[in-house]
Amino acid sequence: MTIWIISGVLFVYFTALFFWAQYLKNNSIVDLAWGIGFVIVALTGYLIMPNKTKVSTIIVSLVAVWGIRLFLHLAKRNIGKPEDYRYVNMRKRWGTHFAKLKAYLNVFVLQGVLLMIVSLPILLVVTGSSNSFYWWNGAGIVIWLLGFGFEVIGDYELAKFKQDKTNHGKLLTTGLWSLTRHPNYFGEALSWWGIFLISLNEVRNVWGIIGPLTITLLLLFVSGVPLLEKKYKERPDFLAYAAKTPKFVPFIGKKGL
Repeated sequence: MTIWIISGVLFVYFTALFFWAQYLKNNSIVDLAWGIGFVIVALTGYLIMPNKTKVSTIIVSLVAVWGIRLFLHLAKRNIGKPEDYRYVNMRKRWGTHFAKLKAYLNVFVLQGVLLMIVSLPILLVVTGSSNSFYWWNGAGIVIWLLGFGFEVIGDYELAKFKQDKTNHGKLLTTGLWSLTRHPNYFGEALSWWGIFLISLNEVRNVWGIIGPLTITLLLLFVSGVPLLEKKYKERPDFLAYAAKTPKFVPFIGKKGL
């Protein structure tokens, strides 16, 4: 029952966003919804369940910090700007026939479904009853902090780099960006692996591994890394950068395209 309630709340959330996006003629506002969507899932589950365990309290707190930070970062970067090129290209592919229905299903509903899948560790914890806390749960907190640090610092370094007009047309290859070509995406994936480890205080919660696996695969092969790599793959400076810098995992990740 709890999962159905959470699903219903999320459905209303993304449906309302769809109508708002049509009013603005800007489907890219869905990107702002991603982080807050996880906060909604976590808080809804936490508030309607009678058992407030140590692990569920920790996870809800960390997810809230992560989601709100991501929302504020994207809002500062994107509000007031035209629709992102990815969604502009989608509009061109869809044409005029059933364009809004296609946008609703392929952007808003799809993102809601993916969000629920990634949220599986959260859902398992908030519907659980175990108040146990093991050493690997503590290790998960450390991993989450490391991932969150990569994401926040990577975003900060990129924002500062872009603020300097002398860097226009250049690539950021210093700081965390010298360790991995996508420190913010790596940090996001690592944070979810941390959440998964924190959630492992019951055997049934092993199923939560589907969440971090999904977000890692999405970032590596679908919506994150591939789009940016495709954008720069013809540039000689990017090819030189890629030849010496791991694609995703710092130090040990694969280099090159």
